[in-house]
Amino acid sequence: MDLTKLLNPQQLEAVHATEGPVLILAGAGSGKTRVITYRVAHLIENLKVRPDNILAVTFTNKAAEQMKFRVRQLLRARSSDPLISTFHSFCVRLLRREIEAIGYTRSFTIYDEADQLQVVKAAMKELKVDERLIGAKGIQSRISHAKNHGKTPQNLLDDSWEPSWEYTANVFTEYEKRLKKSNALDFDDLLIKTVALFDKFPGLAEKYSTRFPQVMVDEYQDTNRQQYRLVRHLTHTHDNICVVGDEDQSIYSWRGADIQNILSFEKDYPRVRVIRLEQNYRSTKTILAAASAVVAHNEMRKGKTLWTTNPQGEGITYMEAADADEEAMFVAERILQHQKSAPGSHIVVLYRTNFLSRVLEEKMRRYNMKYRIVGGFSFYERAEIKDMISYLTASLNPHDSVHLLRIINSPPRGIGKTTTDGLEALAVERGTSIWSAIEIALQEQRLPMRTLRGLDGFHKMLTDFVEAAEASASLPANISLSDCSASISERKLSSDFSRSLK
Repeated sequence: MDLTKLLNPQQLEAVHATEGPVLILAGAGSGKTRVITYRVAHLIENLKVRPDNILAVTFTNKAAEQMKFRVRQLLRARSSDPLISTFHSFCVRLLRREIEAIGYTRSFTIYDEADQLQVVKAAMKELKVDERLIGAKGIQSRISHAKNHGKTPQNLLDDSWEPSWEYTANVFTEYEKRLKKSNALDFDDLLIKTVALFDKFPGLAEKYSTRFPQVMVDEYQDTNRQQYRLVRHLTHTHDNICVVGDEDQSIYSWRGADIQNILSFEKDYPRVRVIRLEQNYRSTKTILAAASAVVAHNEMRKGKTLWTTNPQGEGITYMEAADADEEAMFVAERILQHQKSAPGSHIVVLYRTNFLSRVLEEKMRRYNMKYRIVGGFSFYERAEIKDMISYLTASLNPHDSVHLLRIINSPPRGIGKTTTDGLEALAVERGTSIWSAIEIALQEQRLPMRTLRGLDGFHKMLTDFVEAAEASASLPANISLSDCSASISERKLSSDFSRSLK
């Protein structure tokens, strides 16, 4: 592989820098993904590093899949791939192997935002929190923010300055208890529990650091403190760490990103080699000059001078509107102008949040313009899909109370809110999950006979599903890092689900 014909001098330097810590400061449009993929290919093809000794992490599934695709294109003859994944995906795979050491089972459930909100609401109900003071979504946001910043409920309590924060701390404590009872983790926990494992068991951190002697991190400016600590653990036995980032593109502090991670990289790894990618391949000279003039005012930056061989390009147009209606009218009129000069051309309007589409739609309708809104409900947010996922999840982990409560009366089987409230109260009283509370209610005949019949039918059905899942999807002790998801006996469960949903 002759890299000199494929990369510019700075990119080539970054690809060849494979020993010791490397900080690649990559400006916008400078080919950072190209550098990472060629660096992986160079390690494997030219330096004969085993693919399974390479770990590359990034932030989105799309970015990870794009990297995997490019590496496979470069290394067509290879039978195995390096591990290229998101931070969270890597943590899931690791936890499926190791989480039993901190008191969970490997069949743990991962709660999405809707599931988390249900747990928060249940905790608020238990603690009698007045929603007029603070709503469930507000508490959920505070809990996530606290986790991303490494704060505990006690930290929130110590720092509380008005009643809503004291309520948040108490709900946070109850929220964590409920997740543990349900053998469930939320999205933030994936990082937190992995770091906790490495903190508690240094030998485990050493094991994975030895397993991956080459570590690469994309978009390093967007890492939070938990991700930073994870990277430090993974480089415990070596310092072959290559991070790629741009401090001028750090925009996620609101969700926990800590720009100090990239600004302090040279202090963390004193032997670091800093390489700047400054040639921009994407933008015109005009756009690059405008962007550079803006970021030059950033106070916390290492500094880069971006340049391009692209044309000068057209001037930049901006419009300052008095209100949303005036702005939308301007957009609609500009679209009409474009359509007259280039009939049949495709035009895209970008806006920051979904609610901003309404006023734009009104103006499009006024001019009888055809348009299509991209977005709407995700496939996985549809009620029937979430029901099916809950059935599958509860089959693998019946103590997952959130998913259990979603399906306990879907389809209707005579188990209403009064019954589920009673089961929740019984679960709290006995310090157990809803699933165990159902078993207690059936054994002690604590509910009306009609309700017990519905509960008994549900219990028998789910017990069959659980047994089928356990029989066909038990996780082997030597499960590989790249294949760690449990599979359910598709034939039996699909037929049983079909009957139950009729």
